[in-house]
Amino acid sequence: MNRARIAGVAAYLPERLMTSQAVEEEIRRNSAGFVPRAGIVEAMTGIRTRHIAEDSVQASDLAVAASVKLLADAGVAAAELDLVLFASASQDMAEPATAHMVCAKLGARCPAFDVKNACNSVLNGLEVAEALIATGGYERVLVATGETPSRAIRWQVRNFAQFAESFPGYTLSDAGAAILLERADGGGIFHRSFVADSAQWQVGTLPGGGSAHPRDPEYTYFKLNGPALRKAFEALGRAPLDAALAGAGLGWHDFAVICVHQVAMPYLRTLVDGAGLPADRVVVTLPDHGNLASATLPFQLSTALQQGRAEPGDRVALIGLAGGVSLGVMFVEL
Repeated sequence: MNRARIAGVAAYLPERLMTSQAVEEEIRRNSAGFVPRAGIVEAMTGIRTRHIAEDSVQASDLAVAASVKLLADAGVAAAELDLVLFASASQDMAEPATAHMVCAKLGARCPAFDVKNACNSVLNGLEVAEALIATGGYERVLVATGETPSRAIRWQVRNFAQFAESFPGYTLSDAGAAILLERADGGGIFHRSFVADSAQWQVGTLPGGGSAHPRDPEYTYFKLNGPALRKAFEALGRAPLDAALAGAGLGWHDFAVICVHQVAMPYLRTLVDGAGLPADRVVVTLPDHGNLASATLPFQLSTALQQGRAEPGDRVALIGLAGGVSLGVMFVEL
């Protein structure tokens, strides 16, 4: 059976940084009659800074920046790619698929399409790429993401209630990331499992741009019921994680690092404690980089490799959490 191994991973972060204090100042400047309590954003999230792309930069540009670095490091030309998947919550436009913009900017001339599932987009993109490699249809697949959630942040706030429903936007960060999967005889991805409770889709949305709200600017901002989202994930519980370990016959200490999607430090601590994750194996990136959406997991894996926390032959765990709601687990041997 064909296996899919990670032949490389890279990330790109915009140089412009925005502190949580600056977030509050921006809200204060744009909002008549509402002033957020000083320090509330960092106190509630643990985020000190996040990355903001320039207005001229598109989601595809961030994906391309990461992909160019990845391909150079791997010694692979864009012409040698068999398939490109753009896997992101963001997109350049509704049509065509952003994967085509990525291919055009890279100079790739292969099939391309998008995979979208909120912050689990990359994890699902890897799932799709692995399956296509396993069938023998492709040998080398680029999974790339470019996230520009800063475009959907509400800066003009009427009152505390609107501030609360818009709060997730103040955690988000722009980023690009890319992972190269290649056919291999051994190693690579050896477990993947996903669960969803789609009845909870309304707890977190970015409603605009689709058939429900095609043009109304009011629907172009993130809206989230934080307590309801947390309750939805608590209802899923640790059973999917326990089942993944049991299926692989492993424990968390068998992994060099554990990459986990991160929204706020209190949520992360709850997950680590509740699931029994060894804290020293978890790659924590949230305080200095914010919520990188679907770029979180590849950025954490790239960071772990650069820091020497993981190396070829090691096992790594990828745990994704996303609106919808969905949870995914993937185990990989590097």
